[in-house]
Amino acid sequence: MSKVEAFLSTTEEQEIIEAIRTAELNTSGEIRVHIEKTSNDSIENRALEVFYTLKMDNTKAQNGVLIYVAVEDKNFAIYGDKGINDVVADNFWDSTKDTMQSHFKRGHFKQGLVDGILMAGEELKKHFPYQDDDTNELSNEISKG
Repeated sequence: MSKVEAFLSTTEEQEIIEAIRTAELNTSGEIRVHIEKTSNDSIENRALEVFYTLKMDNTKAQNGVLIYVAVEDKNFAIYGDKGINDVVADNFWDSTKDTMQSHFKRGHFKQGLVDGILMAGEELKKHFPYQDDDTNELSNEISKG
């Protein structure tokens, strides 16, 4: 079993997908999680590349959020599109990363991801509340590279 496949159990993956659904219930924002073995570049550059590969830049309100994890590198990044980055506090992504990091350091990867997803969802809800005509623009499934 590869490190990517062993990173989360099937049950943990389902809990993360459910956290994405919950986070997106009250917002037009979109959240994705991508997991791969290594970034082969700076973590920020790779997260940006994956963001575009997953077509997360195609949301109507530019409010997509990617949580990118490079398992072997023991590193992760959060990338928010222009719409969300223009309205969140300057330290929002850092505080979200700190919360996630505290779980990751104890080996609680699923909980770190769930907490990061829910924090992003709360912030998206404040700035991009759900509208009657909203549709789920992106898959909630965890993508893997």
